[in-house]
Amino acid sequence: MPRSINQQIFALAPANEPPRLSKDQERLVVGKAAWIYAMAQTGVPTAPTICLTRQAWDTLQTSEVSGPMAAHWVATLFKLVPKGQQPPKLVVRTAAHTHLAGLARVRGAIDAPATDLDAIDAKKPLGRAIQRAFDSYQLGTPVWADEASSNVKDDQIVIIQAAFDQPVVQIQTRDTNSGLMGPTHTHGDRALPEAFSGSAAQELCATLDRLAGTHMVCLAALKGKKVVFLSARPVQAPISAILEAACDRVSRGIWTPRLAVSHVDPSRLPQLLHARLKNKKRATPLAVGMGVSPGAASGAIVFSAEDASRYQARGKDCILVSLETGPADIEGMQAANGILTARGGITSHAAVIARVTGKPCVSGVRSLVIDADKRALQLGDRTLIQGAELTIDGNSGEVYAGALPLNQPNIGGALGKLLDWADGSRTIEVRTNVETIEGAQTALSFGAEGIGLARSEHMFFSAERMVALRRMMFSQDLEDRMEALHGLVEYQANDYAQLFTAMEGRPITVRLFDPPLHEFLPRSQEEVEETAASLGLKIIDFERRLERLIEVNPMLGHRGCRLAISHPEILEMQIKALVAGGHAAIQTNDVPINLEIMVPFVSSSREVSWVRSHILALMEQLGMSPSETFKYSVGTMIELPRAAIRAGEIAKHVDFFSFGTNDLTQTTFGISRDDAPAFLAAYQRKKLYDGDPFVTIDKKGVGELIRTAIRRGRASNPDLKIGICGEHAGDPESLKFFAGLNVDYVSCSPFRIPIARLALAQAAI
Repeated sequence: MPRSINQQIFALAPANEPPRLSKDQERLVVGKAAWIYAMAQTGVPTAPTICLTRQAWDTLQTSEVSGPMAAHWVATLFKLVPKGQQPPKLVVRTAAHTHLAGLARVRGAIDAPATDLDAIDAKKPLGRAIQRAFDSYQLGTPVWADEASSNVKDDQIVIIQAAFDQPVVQIQTRDTNSGLMGPTHTHGDRALPEAFSGSAAQELCATLDRLAGTHMVCLAALKGKKVVFLSARPVQAPISAILEAACDRVSRGIWTPRLAVSHVDPSRLPQLLHARLKNKKRATPLAVGMGVSPGAASGAIVFSAEDASRYQARGKDCILVSLETGPADIEGMQAANGILTARGGITSHAAVIARVTGKPCVSGVRSLVIDADKRALQLGDRTLIQGAELTIDGNSGEVYAGALPLNQPNIGGALGKLLDWADGSRTIEVRTNVETIEGAQTALSFGAEGIGLARSEHMFFSAERMVALRRMMFSQDLEDRMEALHGLVEYQANDYAQLFTAMEGRPITVRLFDPPLHEFLPRSQEEVEETAASLGLKIIDFERRLERLIEVNPMLGHRGCRLAISHPEILEMQIKALVAGGHAAIQTNDVPINLEIMVPFVSSSREVSWVRSHILALMEQLGMSPSETFKYSVGTMIELPRAAIRAGEIAKHVDFFSFGTNDLTQTTFGISRDDAPAFLAAYQRKKLYDGDPFVTIDKKGVGELIRTAIRRGRASNPDLKIGICGEHAGDPESLKFFAGLNVDYVSCSPFRIPIARLALAQAAI
């Protein structure tokens, strides 16, 4: 039944009795009105407060002064008057779902109406203040618009309170820096008046904190020696303070650990793990691209990996600037404080490497122009030469001239405590995407339970290994190629031995060589000459061979399992390296091996079957059979739509599926992830896409392919293990979706592990 108009005029905090609201009236109470009502219910001294809706006020304007509507309004006004006292002066406030610029400021010290007519007359002081408050709701975007609820225009509310003679004081329920329970001043370095620091104010803060479960700023006043609550609103606090407050609520018995876990936003955790800009309000960015790896960094501009390494050797900070990065830039990327590129997106080479190494990165800056000859860059109207200072913000994608001050990360014990609680609720394993010992150690410190993606090709990125790899690529015959590959076995075996040792028996999923050989070709003329010389080839002969290797569309070309099938010697090299590395780890450090070999870029069951049979044959030749000391299994990465559709057939030949959501999104949408920034922003502005599908999984398309593949795969192989190893595995919204698919594990870059642990726990709760 619809509410009567009289029911839309009621007391939130009567002066002489506890509040009594119907369920319909409680639904009207939002914003600061909700806090007033909640505090009054607890018995904390609260300013007498009444509330009315727009519909009630509009009806009052057409009511007879002697009629029942006006009489009810006047009677409600008298609920602001304590027994035996004169009517107080009044205060009028708005109360909306969310803050909206343009809402009327508080109107105070209004004389109580002298007559019943004065109480409803919109031209008198009280009526004028109420009308102005309702009119202010018309400014900007309507805060009441919510199609999923009954919060329509007529249900806007205004509250009227009894005023106090003494000054009103703002109190924070918790310190916004430390998270400790208040009362504290809104300016943390100032002391509150003595009357607002005692037990009454402490009880007020504790009660409001228990009700709100978040940092609040409240208004309070003195009535005699009593601290009286007037109003409250939530206040922003850094994630470090939010974590400390959550742990404190658990220790006080206000929250359970599960409740604490559910109240922390996983997307804010990177603020604890990476440096941030202190204050950028006065700084104007030169350009804005895509923030693809969180954190902020400042340093001198450099344009090559060699220069970045030189700066690092001198103990100087630098930002590596490039049109786009490739395998040859890895050492420079590791040496730089941050990376800035003109091309690329959330899953570009620069973005992936930056996230693994914990470096901030801004990509897709279309206005970035690099003049290699002059060693200078141009951003808009500004030209900066090598050595000039630059600051990048990998959260917002902003680029600034000069070195802006940074806040360094602060990881406290509260985070570890919260994540331990999260692990108690989580049922899905969290692994990491790494292939270096440094990355593995970082991931383990963040709670990684294994390696879900070790990209074997990333182990070739040092200068000497690149020479050996290119020698293999440019070999004229099988004998030359086998000789070149022989040298790579020792390199990789040592890498694998370190990884196996560091992970101490945890599962390690090694993806076989995946990218097109095209990616490892020399790009600049200088690189061409150096590579030709290292291989003992004339420039002209080398360039002819180079032309034969270049592919028109390499990301859909000669890569993944296609390399292993056309060049079995590459597969043989990798299996030998894995076995040798495993044996070395067992003999030297007595650690068990839990190896999962992943075949990438498959589109048919016959491809998987061919590669698997060759892997097992190689293992047999090397005298390997699965044991408690050396476990191994063979699976595949599902990253092509055809593989997802034919998952039932493929599952018969593998032990696990791992979904490469980066490439699966690329191939499903037909969008290059590196070129997407040029138009994705326009698509989102025009509501053609809900968001960037490379950031949050597209549930209706890519997600449906994953769901279908899991269902069909497990139907034909009930023991099939399921993992997610694309960058979506570090996105909280995507993780909610994956949690509903009954996957066994997700795998993300090291610095996103805490996000995944918390998000998966919340999904389970």
